[in-house]
Amino acid sequence: MAAEMARGLVKAAVMKFSDVIGERTKQIRGAMQEPRRQRRIMLVIVCTALLLDNMLYMVIVPIIPNYLETLRTYKLVYVTSASNGTNGSALNSSQRAVLYSNPNANEDIQIGVLFASKAILQLLANPLTGTFIDRVGCDIPLFIGLIIIFLSTLTFAFGESYAMLFVARSLQGLGSAFADTSGIAMIADRYTEESERSSALGIALAFISFGSLAAPPFGGILYQFAGKRVPFLVLSFVSLLDGILLLTVVSPFTGRTRENMPQGSPIYKLMIDPYIAVVAGALTTCNIPLAFLEPTISNWMKQTMNASEWQMGLTWLPAFFPHILGVYVTVRLAAKYPNYQWFYGAIGMVIIGASSCTVPACRNFEELIIPLCSLCFGIALVDTALLPTLAFLVDVRHVSVYGSVYAIADISYSVAYALGPIVAGQIVHTLGFVQLNLGMGCVNVLYAPTLLLLRNVCQMKPSLSERNVLLEEGPKGLYDTIRMEERSTGKKGYGSSAGNYSTAGGLDNIGFDSSRRNQLLSEDDSSGSDYS
Repeated sequence: MAAEMARGLVKAAVMKFSDVIGERTKQIRGAMQEPRRQRRIMLVIVCTALLLDNMLYMVIVPIIPNYLETLRTYKLVYVTSASNGTNGSALNSSQRAVLYSNPNANEDIQIGVLFASKAILQLLANPLTGTFIDRVGCDIPLFIGLIIIFLSTLTFAFGESYAMLFVARSLQGLGSAFADTSGIAMIADRYTEESERSSALGIALAFISFGSLAAPPFGGILYQFAGKRVPFLVLSFVSLLDGILLLTVVSPFTGRTRENMPQGSPIYKLMIDPYIAVVAGALTTCNIPLAFLEPTISNWMKQTMNASEWQMGLTWLPAFFPHILGVYVTVRLAAKYPNYQWFYGAIGMVIIGASSCTVPACRNFEELIIPLCSLCFGIALVDTALLPTLAFLVDVRHVSVYGSVYAIADISYSVAYALGPIVAGQIVHTLGFVQLNLGMGCVNVLYAPTLLLLRNVCQMKPSLSERNVLLEEGPKGLYDTIRMEERSTGKKGYGSSAGNYSTAGGLDNIGFDSSRRNQLLSEDDSSGSDYS
């Protein structure tokens, strides 16, 4: 009897606990589905994905060269040594076995190809992933990207040959093409107001910077004290958690309705848009110094300033703080003076050019930190100013679907980072480190005036002719909302403003003269990208 009562009490307690957990889960789900909170959670998910991708990109910098050295083959050589007597005559001789590593003449090329393979595959996949994102939305590609990054980190952790490391690096490039592009496009889609969009993209850029600059010390320390697998297993675990959180928030594979989604402009049309081409060229140009310096600056530091290993490992870490400062300054300036985004980008390119030209003049580690910090500050200005400009250009000149345009941005970055590990070393070998930096600096300074072409972008009208049907279902973004309000007020005849017009102009019975009404109707139906 007592046993049955105890069993009943336990069963009641378990059911009550289950009900409490279920109720709490419903409350959490309801809170997460609240639009504003869900938008913030999605920003956290995207920033974590970008952090992971860039940490995985840079974490191999201190690991791979040393690990490849352990994969070398060794040969056993017997060395004969003779012992001499007091008068210099040879008394006896002995042999001892010595292990010599077989030199690998192609090791530098192998490292360069391994580093570049990620950007090359990302460059090839981006046109396809951009179109895929436009067709199905951002959440499914983001989830696919996180799965591929998870598999890539596991391959890095357990790969025991150069071929497996190459597969892992290439797999990461495919995952980046999905995760990076869909993540940035999701931010642009969720944050429709320009000030909020600039701030959210600035936060994402801060996570990208932190991942790139903190990964080498993170990987080097864990590799030295815990082995090769540990840093990659940590990153794979975080990637898995990020994917689970994404499934919890958006449920990308359930209840999908895609028939009402707007049809975005094809990526080739966006590529030939002159304004988008100018922005893409600026993004490539401003990232070339960073992409070309990363594989070459360590050897130059060792040769010119006899830098130690820890100095070469921490070369880029101080630059994280001016990069964050550049993001913050640009976001604040864009909120206060949004018409000068092009100017902030141009100033950033001039700073990048001057910093690049100054690097070869440094003669010690402390001096080198200054131009590298200003270089990252300039890159932050350009990226933070021009990434929101791409979304604005799509809003006013095309359709507010952002997958393809941010695929173009990702292509711009990938071009720089695909060429860097392969081309930079050859340029240094042929022309020299000084000439490489002077050339990169001059290219950035000369490209800066090109951004003058963007000075009138802020005056463009939204082009909504391709979405007129969809507007009947409700606004999809900031510009659609504004146009819907205008059209709704136009249908009501602007009756509240009828008294603001002089009756001498021959008003009709709804308070507008005929010419003004026809002008409004023709403006509403226009689809060009003229200036206001």
